[in-house]
Amino acid sequence: MDSTRIIELISYSLPTIIMAFVAYSFFELYTKNENAKRNYLLQKESKPDTLSLRLQAYERMTLFLERINPSQLLVRISPISENKTDYQNFVIAQIEQEYEHNLAQQIYVSNECWSTITTAKNATIQMILLAAKSEKISDAHQLRELILNDLLTKPSPSSIALEFLKNEVSQLW
Repeated sequence: MDSTRIIELISYSLPTIIMAFVAYSFFELYTKNENAKRNYLLQKESKPDTLSLRLQAYERMTLFLERINPSQLLVRISPISENKTDYQNFVIAQIEQEYEHNLAQQIYVSNECWSTITTAKNATIQMILLAAKSEKISDAHQLRELILNDLLTKPSPSSIALEFLKNEVSQLW
């Protein structure tokens, strides 16, 4: 092959290669754009369903926080015996049962919100344990009274977590 034949071959091939590269680039750009458009439409269609599920989860967690609020909890659960340890264990078991019943809701709330809810649960349990350790307390009724009187001077962990939850729900809109 002589040099003119090589130059002629390159002159015919080069535009074809350039056109193939441009076509490939446009096709790839078009495909990415269509995928992004499809994802946007899917998100747009599913957003009301997702929002509804999240709001239901926040409602469930609100109910949970209200149910473990010591002022509600101790009124709802009367002592099963005079023994303060039996009552303490029974109340803590009720809190844990409520918590386990709502574990699945954590996928719909933020990590910070779930952490706040878990902290409120643990602080409520700790409040009960500390009150039961008091030497002034001899039976379940006195334990109940001590915890309820303590709540008159300071907010319950549940009410603090509930404020956080309400704030987070207000940011969903």
